[in-house]
Amino acid sequence: MEPLEIAQKIRERFPDQVIGMEEHRDQVGVIVRKDRIVELLRWLHDDPALQFNHLADLCGVDYLGKKEVRFEVVYNLYSIPLQHGIRIRAQVPEDDCRIDSVTSIWMGANWHERECYDLFGITFDGHPDLRRILLPEGWEGHPLRKDYPLDGGGKNWSGYDEVVEKSKKLRKYDFYGTYQDPTKKTGIEDARE
Repeated sequence: MEPLEIAQKIRERFPDQVIGMEEHRDQVGVIVRKDRIVELLRWLHDDPALQFNHLADLCGVDYLGKKEVRFEVVYNLYSIPLQHGIRIRAQVPEDDCRIDSVTSIWMGANWHERECYDLFGITFDGHPDLRRILLPEGWEGHPLRKDYPLDGGGKNWSGYDEVVEKSKKLRKYDFYGTYQDPTKKTGIEDARE
């Protein structure tokens, strides 16, 4: 089935949830409200004519300064048996930065949702284990937000000094066993001075 046909089926089934559709380079994105996201995605998964059994990706987007809604959670779906795909873009407002988890539909959403939570600060209600996945637990803020300071806020996260010390101790090892300590000068460098 062609992406525009799929988008039209979504609009017919959930007219109160579809905000708009965008097409670019044969890819179609359906922009939806977050209110009934689990119901909408469950239908896309279960409907025999659609069979979106593969969540290829789930990610966040920050539209800082956009008037309507700042964040989106993007679901890239694919049907392995029917070989078609669609992109669903659920709008998430900054003042209510949460959306329902879809781990009940695709267990693979677990880590995707954790990553989105970690880097964008979007909370996934009903997630079985929502906690940071890439950054340490003591990290403050969400680095993929466009208003996040490039220097990380000018301070180190709790545990930073311990990790630096441990990395120094482990520097003598590397995969090939040929590690050179960058703090020690070699004969070549000595000759250049």
